Amino acid sequence: MSDTEIAHETINHIAIIMDGNGRWAKSRGLPRTAGHKQGVEAARRAVRAAGDLNIPYLTLFGFSTENWSRPQEEVNDLMGLLRYYLKSETADLHKNGVKLQVIGHRAALAADIVKMIDNAEKLTKDNTNLTVCIALNYGGRQEILHAAKRLVEDQVAKGQPLSQDEIEEAFSSRLMTTEIPDPDILIRTSGEQRISNFLLWQCAYTEFVFMDTLWPDFTKDDLDRAVKEFSLRDRRFGGVKSKNSR
Repeated sequence: MSDTEIAHETINHIAIIMDGNGRWAKSRGLPRTAGHKQGVEAARRAVRAAGDLNIPYLTLFGFSTENWSRPQEEVNDLMGLLRYYLKSETADLHKNGVKLQVIGHRAALAADIVKMIDNAEKLTKDNTNLTVCIALNYGGRQEILHAAKRLVEDQVAKGQPLSQDEIEEAFSSRLMTTEIPDPDILIRTSGEQRISNFLLWQCAYTEFVFMDTLWPDFTKDDLDRAVKEFSLRDRRFGGVKSKNSR
């Protein structure tokens, strides 16, 4: 069995920061909207590729809490693409046994988008082939603050403080990703080397793979390359010897 095949067996979750749509469009003399449209196609390819590789969980960073500061026209275009994706892809995802889950704060999203998200999650909730998690209006710091607030409120209500050993589990259970394992790999495209407020708690021991590929050009070969690179890493989780050492 090759290193890449072994890596497939040890990967439960791949997270991707889909970066470079604007630069892709600019390099072709096109409006940023064209880059975002091609980015949707790249997201489709990534979902198919993750399914082909039998990766159980794939998380895509679709829209951050900071993205609201972009020009209103671009935000409107992004919300329009989100509507299009939910309308056009939900039935196909369901047909292929894919569960769709959305994390992030929905209050700022339009009511029709929230309804489409709710319907898509309800339709696909029992599917088991692959879980695709899309982060919308999501920020890692905001998630941590929200989880901490919930934990404090719950403990005050109960009147029974947690022991030191119980705190981490109790905190993790209040995150938006409570039913999803932490990412094994975080991929960021476009050559940028930062995680931009994405899954800050969950990425404590995640392996980072930074690629120069702009997101609209992302293919299954790029995902394979990230998996192959992961297979060469020695994950120690703070210890001396990796539990996956062979």
